[in-house]
Amino acid sequence: MINKLVANIQKTNAPIVVGLDPMMKFIPKHITDKAFAEKGETLEGAAEAIWQYNKGIVDAVYDLIPAVKPQIAMYEQFGIPGMVAFKKTVDYCKEKGLVVIGDIKRGDIGSTSAAYAVGHLGKVQVGSKSYYGFDEDFATVNPYLGSDGVNPFIDVCKEEKKGIFVLVKTSNPSSGEFQDKVTDGRPLYEIVGEQVNKWAESCMGDSYSYVGAVVGATYPEMGKVLRDIMPKSYILVPGYGAQGGKGKDLVHFFNKDGLGAIVNSSRGIIAAYQADAYKERFAPENYADASRQAVIDMQMDIAQALGN
Repeated sequence: MINKLVANIQKTNAPIVVGLDPMMKFIPKHITDKAFAEKGETLEGAAEAIWQYNKGIVDAVYDLIPAVKPQIAMYEQFGIPGMVAFKKTVDYCKEKGLVVIGDIKRGDIGSTSAAYAVGHLGKVQVGSKSYYGFDEDFATVNPYLGSDGVNPFIDVCKEEKKGIFVLVKTSNPSSGEFQDKVTDGRPLYEIVGEQVNKWAESCMGDSYSYVGAVVGATYPEMGKVLRDIMPKSYILVPGYGAQGGKGKDLVHFFNKDGLGAIVNSSRGIIAAYQADAYKERFAPENYADASRQAVIDMQMDIAQALGN
């Protein structure tokens, strides 16, 4: 799947992943009104609104981007109906030819980690048959429990030709409380990056590994160091836009071939119609058109920063 991700990025010339992280406050009233009229102000009504909102955005941007990243917590909060909306979103995006990165941040040990890996990336055995569960193409993985938590995902990746992005240096302000702690004279995130590189070398696609890393756009200097430590890992870069990251912050996340990184924007795209830069041009009914314009603007910002 890393080969497809690279091919999609080259085809669109847009190293961009849209974070499908729906919140009820982002969803225009005309969508929630219709969903609630059909299913009531219920979990089912909320899930229907989420699904229709996502579908509108995907329809508007799928030809511009290589991938999407639904954040599972935004769906889990609505219980089983929310998880149905998550699965419908994953399937629809794949029908549109997009690579789907399941932002699940799982990390456990032994059979539990294996179950997470099977549920999101692989097949579960049911009697004499096997079935895909959520069937994303990539998943985000928390390495805090060590190799015991990551190896089951790598095993499934090898079997299914899918991939993972391991949390190395995250974009949130308090990430340094643990990730920056110095151990043996080096920050912990560098040590994690070296381990990611070892995992990556054991699981290669044509030019990049099925094992990637998450490194926040809000820490560009650290990104430069980690790019050198993990030369064959694709870097998923959150923190662009709403969290403060700019195109100029992204240069060092990419390799000399112009590849090696994919930049996430979530609410900066999916809720663009509410932002000052777009709300005068786009009414709530045209929220998806605002999302499309936000993708185009982001693509231009990154291209300028990279000198393309």
